[in-house]
Amino acid sequence: MDSIYLILGPESALAERALTKLQAELKDQKCEVTTLFAGDTIVGDIADALAPSLFSERRALIIRDLQDLPEDNRAEITRYIEAPDQLTTLIFVHKGGVKGKALIDAIKKVKPQIIACEALKKEAEKSDFVKTLFLDLGRKASPAAVAALVGALGNDLRELAGAVTQISADAPAGVIDEMMVDKFHQGRIETTGFDVADATLDGNLPAALIALRSALETGTDPVMITSAIASSLRSLAKVSGANRNQKSFELAGALGMAPWQIDKARRQLNRWNPGQIADAVGAIAMADAEVKGAASDPIYALEKAVTKIASSQFDR
Repeated sequence: MDSIYLILGPESALAERALTKLQAELKDQKCEVTTLFAGDTIVGDIADALAPSLFSERRALIIRDLQDLPEDNRAEITRYIEAPDQLTTLIFVHKGGVKGKALIDAIKKVKPQIIACEALKKEAEKSDFVKTLFLDLGRKASPAAVAALVGALGNDLRELAGAVTQISADAPAGVIDEMMVDKFHQGRIETTGFDVADATLDGNLPAALIALRSALETGTDPVMITSAIASSLRSLAKVSGANRNQKSFELAGALGMAPWQIDKARRQLNRWNPGQIADAVGAIAMADAEVKGAASDPIYALEKAVTKIASSQFDR
């Protein structure tokens, strides 16, 4: 292992995964590991933890939330990294941003092993994250299963990682498919977002508004509802451009969807044209921004988007 690591970025799920892997390596090397939360340290804590071992044993120090380190304690780090102990592994975890930037710049000058943990915005990046998590746990998942997980929980990587861990533990041996993912979600709050999406895309406005109110009353985050509707619209867009003469199981791999998802989208497409899909995507994108803070009343913004999308199918 290198002697200094910097886990840097705002995506906590990626940071936790990186830290877990490093901790496993440290355990294999029989290191004595000390963990400090930077904001809780007082002068001398870091220097004491980094003092040379009397018995020449391998040790490691993990400093979490480095951005919260008191200014008085920073010199203990800058002095140490100028001449680090080769028997000690030092791991910094920093959430990114400008807080503590001077210290980060000083650490970067000694060329640590940097593990970037930037937020994942693209579906392909989230899908790769899920695939890697399954592989870390010794499991494989079908493209459709990965797509279903990302569609349901892609807005929260920590919850996505938790779902992968739980499914990997509960699913029988073999490749994890979308039916196993669907079984995992039975009874979970997040699935109600897809109930809203189904009624909305079916053009059933009364049912969509009832499902929306029910979902909100049972604790579903509005962001999960916009995510579910957006995911369903993406499925429509994908299937609309596919060859209608191809069977769903033949398209599944190329589209990253389960055959039943393709069949469902094809049924829904009977009520949609390309212009309406584009308008709906714009409406849900605006609603997503509004429920994340751009609107004074996010619930009203969500109801307005559901109403517009469900009603648009009749504006031909």
